[in-house]
Amino acid sequence: MSDARSGLPSPCVSVCELDPASGLCKGCFRTLEEIAGWSAFSDGQRLDVIARIRDRRGLPPRPRRRV
Repeated sequence: MSDARSGLPSPCVSVCELDPASGLCKGCFRTLEEIAGWSAFSDGQRLDVIARIRDRRGLPPRPRRRV
């Protein structure tokens, strides 16, 4: 799902269950704070969250787009 304001898609995959050990959503790997704040975050904050998700999943970082 993307936000019309920014065009950055939400990382939500509709598997909304928190892992009690890590405190992360088992579907999107975000914290509750990241999930709750997503709609108010700037594009920069959203890109930071996406980078943290990639780290949490063990994926290599993506180069940042120039805006």
